[in-house]
Amino acid sequence: MLFLYCVLLACCAIMLVAGIVEQRRHFASLHRIPNRVLVNGIRGKSSITRLCAGALRGGGLTTVAKTTGTAARFIHPDATEEPVYRKFGIANVVEQIGIVRRASAYRPDALVMECMAVMPALQEINQSKLIQSTIGVLCNVREDHVAEMGPTLDDIARSLSRSMPYGGICVTAEKERFDVLKEEADARGCRLLYADPDTVSDEELRGFSWFTFKENVAIALLVAELLGVDRETALRGMYEAPPDPGVLSVERYLAPGGKRLRFANVFAANDPESTLMNINQLLDLGAVDRPLSVVINCRPDRVERNGQMGAIIPELRPDKVFVIGHPAKSAIDAIPAEWRDRAVDLGGDHRDGEEFMRELLGHLGPSSSLVAIGNIHGQGEVLLEHLAELPADETSDSDDADRTPDAAPA
Repeated sequence: MLFLYCVLLACCAIMLVAGIVEQRRHFASLHRIPNRVLVNGIRGKSSITRLCAGALRGGGLTTVAKTTGTAARFIHPDATEEPVYRKFGIANVVEQIGIVRRASAYRPDALVMECMAVMPALQEINQSKLIQSTIGVLCNVREDHVAEMGPTLDDIARSLSRSMPYGGICVTAEKERFDVLKEEADARGCRLLYADPDTVSDEELRGFSWFTFKENVAIALLVAELLGVDRETALRGMYEAPPDPGVLSVERYLAPGGKRLRFANVFAANDPESTLMNINQLLDLGAVDRPLSVVINCRPDRVERNGQMGAIIPELRPDKVFVIGHPAKSAIDAIPAEWRDRAVDLGGDHRDGEEFMRELLGHLGPSSSLVAIGNIHGQGEVLLEHLAELPADETSDSDDADRTPDAAPA
């Protein structure tokens, strides 16, 4: 028995020494990167990470970035990128250690990292142990992950504040909960700066070839200014930055029967407020128009969100509401009674993709718009795959391609 205790003690000692060595190696990697930007918030983190990296690259700073959203990417200083490998496909905050080590090999001037932690305690660890950011970004406070971060927006704001750097700087475009964030920042000795979206002109926004938002651009410009990059140079760098795979986009397809379809993938904005803002923006720009149909993708582990998507249908005023995934009832029951007759249940998550797509397209008119909301995983991915197989509509008005967003929250 004594022998077993000795073996256990020896193993614990070895693990302790290995942990200390690993921690020192990680801190050494961090200290080789003078400027570390950690991007947190509810919506737009991946886009802001790319915009910040682009602005800093434009200013001649050697910059490495890593996103976590729709498709996790490691972005090299020359803006080329590669997927982040995850064992068993599972995301884990510990992967940040390897990312920092890879980034430090470039001896970069800056590292821009998207926060991948949701639990408040993990957000604290991500900041204090893994990244130790010199500049924090807290883009916005929205209703999401309430089980982990709290039931109210104030609770969510305080949870997100756990990623603020002690004694550092934090940049935010959040206006409604600014006072809560300021209180948390003061407790950490952190200087909180407001990135005003009104300082970004419509003309500056027209320089982007993809949909983005004034809030996101304002944040990236302020981060660039803090690191010595002037506005014009930063904007040029952002214009050249490759967009995130989950960026808001509108595709045009030719459906069977010669039908013309505009399709907007709004899955990335999977809280009610962001979803409404994105779709209203697209309607204002004419990127989509009426008659408008909506697809809600349901997931069994996102029942509350399914209901939230159903509840906003009156504000979207669609002609048809197609419900895919499971449980469809969770979304349909949340649609107010006077709008429920517009809902079409396309058969749950076990129905063949070609079959439900044939029925969906059959309900559409000769020229219509379709927006997809909810969560992309499951039948949402099947929807995108089958739409991508449709021929592109090359007859669309060319001037629509030149349209760009007006001010709209991220």
